[in-house]
Order: sequence, then structure tokens, then C-alpha cells
Amino acid sequence: MNKHAISLFLAFWALSFSYFSKAQSFHNNKIVAHRGAWKNTGAPQNSIASLENAIKLGCVGSEFDVRMTKDEVLVINHDAHYEGMDIEKTDYAELIKKPLKNGEQLPTLEEYLKAGKKQTKTMLVTEIKPSPAGKERAMILAEKVVKTVEKLKAQKWVVYISFDYDILKKVRELDKNAKLQYLNGNISAAQLQADNIGGLDYHFSVLQKDEQWIANAKKLGVATNAWTVNDTLVMDYFLVRDIDYLTTDEPEKALVRGARFAKEKRKLVWSDEFNYTGLPDASKWGYEVGGKGWGNNELEYYTNADTSNALVKNGVLSITARKNKFENRDYTSARLLTKGKAEWTYGRIEVRAKLPKGRGTWPAIWMLGSNIETAGWPKCGEIDIMEHVGYDPDTLVGTIHTQAYNHVKGTQKSKKIFIKNPYTEFHVYAIDWTPEKMDFLLDGNVYLSIPNEHKTVNEWPFDKPEYLLLNVAVGGNWGGAKGIDESVFPAKMEVDYVRVFQ
Repeated sequence: MNKHAISLFLAFWALSFSYFSKAQSFHNNKIVAHRGAWKNTGAPQNSIASLENAIKLGCVGSEFDVRMTKDEVLVINHDAHYEGMDIEKTDYAELIKKPLKNGEQLPTLEEYLKAGKKQTKTMLVTEIKPSPAGKERAMILAEKVVKTVEKLKAQKWVVYISFDYDILKKVRELDKNAKLQYLNGNISAAQLQADNIGGLDYHFSVLQKDEQWIANAKKLGVATNAWTVNDTLVMDYFLVRDIDYLTTDEPEKALVRGARFAKEKRKLVWSDEFNYTGLPDASKWGYEVGGKGWGNNELEYYTNADTSNALVKNGVLSITARKNKFENRDYTSARLLTKGKAEWTYGRIEVRAKLPKGRGTWPAIWMLGSNIETAGWPKCGEIDIMEHVGYDPDTLVGTIHTQAYNHVKGTQKSKKIFIKNPYTEFHVYAIDWTPEKMDFLLDGNVYLSIPNEHKTVNEWPFDKPEYLLLNVAVGGNWGGAKGIDESVFPAKMEVDYVRVFQ
């Protein structure tokens, strides 16, 4: 390479480095503060103070709402009315006579953008509100917003969102590079992509109705956002699905949970959130059926796809044991399993559940080796993620059974611990299973760790697939050791979700 060519190359490299070093780089999290960070700070919603609080927290975005006054000043306010005045029918000079509760005057879009541009890590998520006066005024508003953003050279900071699809189309017409997200929840990801909208920002309930929403949008390159997610369990639902953004009134909580999930290298590979009604999803669950005692002298008959024993309703799976004579048994219940539908080798398996109460009940969340037909029990390996017997209240037992370590020999490896309010509150029962060890967890805390001794399959058969079972037994060698209180039936185990990470 000659000197001239080298000089050109170095000049090009320097120019490129300069350009990319100036490119916008926002916080590496998913949390958007809804109307700024106001709920836990005392700042008014949509105030510049709430924006500054969101920036201090380190949110990737801060959302705010834009409306237009009678004299066409763009102001920041969520509701159509401010201090009893209809914004679209009131001049700006009248509106600012009544300050916000922290003394700020009602901010203009220009003021808001200038405040936001003082930093480079938090996006300005700009909701253009539909106009009560109709489409024509809404289009004027959209055009004025885009022109204000361009005037202040704030394009890199701004993400436009709206419930009005035509507003977003207008923004796209005016700015081909604008980042857009649609709010109303009634348009598919494929249609958004076709219309060059680029993102969806739907109420969390819309996205929960179809667990494939997020995955399908991601395949199409459509950005995903859920609003307004304040419940930590709902936050977790979306964070484990690697949603792009989460809009919340509780950014402090969301940032903590987001940071925890960001550290988790494993991804959600299977789940049932029970966001439907009726029998358990047949593509995920099957049934073991019969009243043969199941090797433990149990007294129930496990039914096949009977909603009196296995029912999904209000986001929860209920497995109910009943005092109900059926064939050769005086009790009925359900035993669900993923065998032949989903089986795993290694991973974190989590089940959030509430347990039945009463002497004679024996709920279990457990796993069996998929090779049980050929290897037999206990050589196939059994993992009892959670067992509870009703005569021993407020306790949880985690166990493994293998050829070398099992309850028949009295050599099983297990631990019993106290659990607070298992009958009235949901708890997360989990295992963290790797080639080196099996950790048992309650609400995220390890209470038992069993190492792989690296001997033979008799000690550690846990290098092969296992399937999951959920059931409520009645009586039996362990569950009925102190008799049965018939007054406790019907007795149900409620399951909020099952999640598997690998």
C-alpha cells in the first residue's frame, strides 16, 4: 500500500471513528418511566422534574404526553383538561396561570425537549395525543411536534408513540427515520412492519393473551413495549420473554428486576402462564389416569381431562382433590405431566404455586427421567422440586431419588424446611440443575444443594431428559401416615405459572 493510500485510509478511519463515537448510546436497560418518575418522588406527572428524576434513575426512556392549546402551543399534559380547563379550547397564557404542584408552569414541548437534551442516555418517548376535535387538528398537532423536534435537533432522543395510527403515518411521512410505536393494541406485528411503523407499545393484557406476540414481533424486527406494568409479577412475565421495553409507574422496582434478569444468561424455553380458561393446554400437558395406588398406597383416582379436578381460570391452574367415589376409589384428583410434549436436561425449572391445607393431602411438583419405561424407578432418577404432606404444616421437602439414594433404602438426599403461609400465599418452588449439581430453591433462595459425585449412573442419572409432573395425592404411605381429615376436601393446589430456563 502506498503512502497516499495509507493516508486516505487513516483519514477515513478517523472520520468513521469520530462519527460513531458521537452516535447516541442510551442506557442498556428496558425500563421506560411512564410520565416520568413521579410516583415515588412526589414530582407531578409529566413535569420536567419527573423527567429529570427518570434521567437520574437511569431509565432508558421517559414517556410524556403532548397536546395543543387553542392558540396552537404544544404543551405536556396527559388529560384533555388541565386544572378544569379544556386544553384545546384554552390559550396557553391562561393555562400557565395555574402552576403544577411543585411550582413549575405547565411545560411546553420545546422546554421539555431542551431539558431532555441535556443528557444522552435517556430517550424521550413522545406520545402525541389524538385530538377530540378530529383528524384535521390531530394532523396539525403531529406536524408541529415533528417540526419542533427537528428545530431542536432532538431526533436522536425521540421515540414517537400514539393511539392514533394516522398520526404515526403522518410522522413517518414527515420523517422517514423516526422511531415509531403504536399504542392501541389492535394491529398485528406483520401489519406494523408493512406500514413501516417499526414498533408496538401495547397494554400488557393484550400481549399476555397470546404468548407468541413478542416472539413473532421480534422475528419481524418490530420493537416491543408493554404498558403500564406496575405489578412485579407482570414485570417478570415480560422480562423473562426479553421484551424490548417496559413502561411503568414504578421504574425503581422495574430497574432492580431488570438488572437481575439481565444477569441471567439462560433464556425462557418453555412456559405455561395459564392465561386462558378451561382444561390445561393439551399441547403442553397430558394426564396419568387411574386408581392403582401409584406405588405409595394412595387413595385417589386420577381422572382424565376432567375440569372438576384440573381447571384453568383467572390466570391460575387448579388441581383439586375431591371426596368423590369413582370406580375403585373414594377420592378423585389430577396428575398432569409434560411427558412426550416437553422434556429437559439441565436448566432452571420454576413453579409458582399455593398449596392445599389439611391432613391427608400430598401435593407435589416433581420430575421423572424420560427413560423410566426402560430404566425403571429409581434408576431413571426422580427430582422432587416440592413435596408437602398436610399433617406436617408449613413445611416443604426437596429430594432426589436414584438407584443409590432413594426412600426405599432410606438413603434419599433431601431437606425439609419451614415455609411461611404456603396455603394463603403463592411461593416459587424451583430447581437449578447443571451437570455439576442440583440446587433446590424457595422464592429464589437455595436451601439444598446436591453435588454430582461423578461416580456412576446409580448416584447421578441426571444427565438425561426429565419431564415435569404436578399432582395432589390423597393419603398414601407418607401423605396418609397420620390419617385423613375428610373435612378438608375439596383441597386444591393453585399454580400461577410454570417456567423453564436453559
